[in-house]
Amino acid sequence: MRKDRGKKLNGTVIVTYRCNARCNMCSRYKEPSRPEEEISLETIRKLPKMYFTNITGGEPFIRTDLKEIVRELYKKSDRIVISTNGYFTDRILDLAREFPQVGIRISIEGLEETNNEIRGLENGFQRGYGTLKKLREMGMKDVGFGMTVQDKNAPELVPLYEISDRLGMEFATASLHNSFYFVESHNIIHDRQMVAENFEELINRLLKSKSPKKWFRAYFNHGLINYIYGQKRLLPCDMSFDTFFIDPYGDVMPCNGTKEKEVMGNLNRQSWDEIWNSPQAEAVRKKVRACGRQCWMIGSVSPAMHKYIWKPAGWVICHKLKALVSDRPYSMYENPFVREYRDRKVKKGEGKPYE
Repeated sequence: MRKDRGKKLNGTVIVTYRCNARCNMCSRYKEPSRPEEEISLETIRKLPKMYFTNITGGEPFIRTDLKEIVRELYKKSDRIVISTNGYFTDRILDLAREFPQVGIRISIEGLEETNNEIRGLENGFQRGYGTLKKLREMGMKDVGFGMTVQDKNAPELVPLYEISDRLGMEFATASLHNSFYFVESHNIIHDRQMVAENFEELINRLLKSKSPKKWFRAYFNHGLINYIYGQKRLLPCDMSFDTFFIDPYGDVMPCNGTKEKEVMGNLNRQSWDEIWNSPQAEAVRKKVRACGRQCWMIGSVSPAMHKYIWKPAGWVICHKLKALVSDRPYSMYENPFVREYRDRKVKKGEGKPYE
């Protein structure tokens, strides 16, 4: 049994599975939650102390009581970031006025035409980009883009980063994943080398910047190249040990990356301590330790980067020293498997990370 009373955790609250977008890499909208069954304020009040909370969906701003949810979560969490497609501009700005310290990450999947095609959301780019600019005009500091990279939008990875850089905004990246969370998705990157080359260019831009935060983001993107090529993740996964997810139905889960939904308990019916210290939770933790999916998502990687800081820090120091003498301090071919794949020493399907 785990006795973590008083310990602060890293939590993700999925407030709804309803979504107004029709993204090509996520079919969650096909299985939405119903408003009457979504996580309530009463259940949210039962959550533990958290040093960081991500609010996500579906599209979280579909919930008209999101301000009340944020108000409750700020009683428990040091920092909150909301992931959104940015479409509900008025609701986002209204929430930001009351909570100027909240972080907002708007998913933008490329430049206008590409973004709108991928997200299946009419005028989605202008709505999202326009919302970001209005938040900036309000004086909001913790705002930025989030991009899930695939074959279709990889060539626009660096151009989108350049836009965020000019605006002084955060720029978060991800790659295609498959799990219960995405419902029917069959995601795969077909041209690994092309996608990796665009990540390589981004990594070199980040390493040449003056921002230590961007240097560590370079390491995260280095890990995405490693993931795209199906290799073992660079850091241990401690999901369910110091990090958790809770879905709209009150189910507490280790993460959103498992093939089948793994449940530690239900907060609608149980207390937090009953769930976290239960035999069921321990059984899930054993599965996490044996998990071979090698996911590389920010929700699991960010806590690991802080916990095992010496490894990303060593990588950063090495590549910053290279940056003193080279315009391109990073090469994706530092990864032996990437070299072997290029040289056709491994079969095309080997190292496939998406099953």
